[in-house]
Amino acid sequence: MATLVPLGTASSYGVLANTAVTNTGLTVVNGDLGVSPAGAVTGFPPGTVTGTIHVNDAAAAQAQTDLLTGYANALVQPVTATVATELGGTTLTPGVYNSASGTFGLNGTLTLDAQGNPNAVFIFKTNTTLISGAAGNVNLIGLAQSANVFWQVGSSATLGAGSTIRGSILAFTSITATTGAIVDGRLLALGAAVTLDTNTVTVPALSTCSVVVQPVAGPVVAGQPASVSAVVTCNGLPVPGASVTFTGGAVPVTATTNAAGVATGSLTFKTAGAATITATVTAADSGCACTGVASAPLPITVAPQPSCQVVIQPVAGPVVVGQPTPVSAVVTCNGLPVVGGSVTFTGGAVPVTVTTNLAGVATGSLTFNSAGPAVITATVTAAGTACACTGVASAPLTVNVVPQSGPLTASPACWRVNLPFPIPHLFTATLTATVTPAQAGVTVTFFVSGLPVGTAVTNAAGVATLNAGLSILQISASSYTATATVGGVPVQATGTLRPCFPPA
Repeated sequence: MATLVPLGTASSYGVLANTAVTNTGLTVVNGDLGVSPAGAVTGFPPGTVTGTIHVNDAAAAQAQTDLLTGYANALVQPVTATVATELGGTTLTPGVYNSASGTFGLNGTLTLDAQGNPNAVFIFKTNTTLISGAAGNVNLIGLAQSANVFWQVGSSATLGAGSTIRGSILAFTSITATTGAIVDGRLLALGAAVTLDTNTVTVPALSTCSVVVQPVAGPVVAGQPASVSAVVTCNGLPVPGASVTFTGGAVPVTATTNAAGVATGSLTFKTAGAATITATVTAADSGCACTGVASAPLPITVAPQPSCQVVIQPVAGPVVVGQPTPVSAVVTCNGLPVVGGSVTFTGGAVPVTVTTNLAGVATGSLTFNSAGPAVITATVTAAGTACACTGVASAPLTVNVVPQSGPLTASPACWRVNLPFPIPHLFTATLTATVTPAQAGVTVTFFVSGLPVGTAVTNAAGVATLNAGLSILQISASSYTATATVGGVPVQATGTLRPCFPPA
């Protein structure tokens, strides 16, 4: 896989040469222009430079040194594929490319497709030359960026009159841009001159990496893990797969960013009082130079330890005899979620034990064999936390168990956000209907807000289950409807529809 070519201080240069930069006509260089170690710059004016012109100074010398490092990096990157010498008329995806002839020609349109990844890198390697004709053009699609396209040229590059090149040309010898050629990138020559003639050279916007620690939800308690997160972006776009190390707690913790560029971990603080959290990117494969970038410190106040609490959540929808009823409880220590705690729910026909998630929520189901009032209790049976949670029980929750209403019943359901990518639906819900007595092969149609969302067929237990995609309008409904034909008779049932906890 192609990786970003490091250019160091050379990244701010639109034109950089070893022996000379010469220009004819009204060339515009949007960026710096330089020559080193012993060259000259001519033709400015009439040409213009929006940045700074460096002639044989320390800045130009450092840029040449950094250019050599970048050239060597591109030279040794493993080749993804060998393609035809003529690039015009082809479409390529991210990778490292060379040709069997050792040179590249561009006499038509080369399309570079980043396939939706703005950090995708394209590298073209030649042993000798790069030559574009007047019709030569590079087209970028799929969020491809000029800043991530590189041309490593073994000798010299020649850009045809009126051609459009995107990316940075790193030539071992020289570069010639003929009349009217446009460069969305850089012309960087290690060994000789850069020659210009009424051209426009624009340095791509320099990538900016940002790391921001998110506010900590809830109190931070001494001796208890505190969930911490940070967002890593490159030019405002998320950087997935980056390693982020959080410091400030007793022991640093490293986490990896997800598709949204968010890294989540936990820190434990030994003592109460003022503290700070900092997130630093320790490794990142992106179009930005993210490695080593740190967030601003986030100040927090660490509270002393208090006690453990278990709270049963209200049961959504009716509780029906013989049907599983979802039950949940939140376990917190000083207001912070207790993760991985074992919670046993009692009150149904058979107790059930489940484990709390990252939000401290334990979710299971109880089945009640008879109608009437029933009492549900949640008790922590094991928890590795600084609080004394084991043995702590919730206040009892009384529910009213109703008899089954007919041959078709709809179970309570909840909707959640469809992460990490809400495609093709922004929200999803699992809808369940049961035929009593059990009968397999019955087709059940589900409706939300009066609109059909799909069908499912009952299994041997008489249960039909549909994972339905919902719109933002449909989640505003408080119920859903299931319809079927049982024994030749159309039947219908309604179940509640509420947001899940948590909703993502």
